Amino acid sequence: MNTRMDRKRLNIGTYHLKPYARTEQHVKDLADCGIDFVICMDYDEKTLDLFAKHGVGAIVSGIVPGWWGGDGDNAGTLESKTPLTRYFDAAAKFKDHPAIWGIDIGDEPSALDFPHYGRIFDAVNGAFPKQFPYLNLYPNYASVSKNTEDQALSQLGTRTYDEHIQKYCELVPADYISYDFYVYCTTVRKCYENLVTVADACRRTGRSMWIILQVNSHVPQGWMNEDMLRFQAFSSMAFGAENITWACYTAGWWYNQVLDEKGEKTVQYDRLRKVNGEIRAMASLYMKYLSTATHFVGFDTVADIDGSSIVSVKSLSTGYFRNLRADDGLPLVVGEMNSREGDGSRALFIFAADDWKGENRKHRRVTFETTGIAPALAAFDPHGKKVLVKNPDGSYSFDIDSNSCCMITIRP
Repeated sequence: MNTRMDRKRLNIGTYHLKPYARTEQHVKDLADCGIDFVICMDYDEKTLDLFAKHGVGAIVSGIVPGWWGGDGDNAGTLESKTPLTRYFDAAAKFKDHPAIWGIDIGDEPSALDFPHYGRIFDAVNGAFPKQFPYLNLYPNYASVSKNTEDQALSQLGTRTYDEHIQKYCELVPADYISYDFYVYCTTVRKCYENLVTVADACRRTGRSMWIILQVNSHVPQGWMNEDMLRFQAFSSMAFGAENITWACYTAGWWYNQVLDEKGEKTVQYDRLRKVNGEIRAMASLYMKYLSTATHFVGFDTVADIDGSSIVSVKSLSTGYFRNLRADDGLPLVVGEMNSREGDGSRALFIFAADDWKGENRKHRRVTFETTGIAPALAAFDPHGKKVLVKNPDGSYSFDIDSNSCCMITIRP
């Protein structure tokens, strides 16, 4: 993929930097908050110069025809409304800038438009050699067609969400799947189901998983606390997310953004900066490994996956790691990972998942065993190397709080 984005690192983005928040101090604050790139940025050369100075990238809107699936009224009309000639014409007029990492080509299209989006991807990749085409997909709580996939008045354009993602993989030659999911507008069960669907598709097709999460609120009286941010980020990383975007930094939709309508920081700024710092502290080690599977451990003690097809186990054994569980039986989401270098090392990304609403943080101990001798066994969390306690029975233990994460690595 053509890109100035360093895909070897975990990138953190945000939606919207409105004109009232584009002074140099604003851009510096953006970078200090841990933001790598901004989506839905217009071509503002002065601000792009500041982005380049402070190491921030932009996925720019308005360069090529915009598109949003919305309620599905326009499903299946992309090709007739935006023929490929419009993309080549846009490229001929385009003035490049080193801060422009990507070209926004649309948001939440119907699967009826995936064939044309496949052609658009190829056209934009060729016509914009230093940028990548950016396309974001619906979450699984978008409506589905009532009859067949040929029904045009539909958001997904398919009978099921799984089929929607499958069609995308078949028809759109992107090396990533990006989708938005705002868990505090729906249910945690649907959040996990969506993560399962997209992560499985990414592993099956060799794509990277990109996800858009909420730092603002869909109701004016509610604010996302730190643990609500952690829940979204670390549960996504347990499924292998390599690109995390927060909505919204300035006004875009909903309420209680990171900056208010005057460009002043709200309480969300320090919360987001802290959680982004924790993500960043894990990112270097995390990106050395590739996600291969995700497991639910101890979810029989909560109702979070009730009604889904997700299977929970009381303890987890993966070969190198055995009998992993929380001593109090509380739920863990565990990502299984292999070294990208092929050196035989393995890792588990462990997320304490009992408090998705951020209301009742608990402290617990996680215990596990290893197969044979493990001279290169270690554990890390956002604060650094963790203490692994060797128990009399040969097992290991470490402590973890709700909405916290830990990585265990082993080199046989």
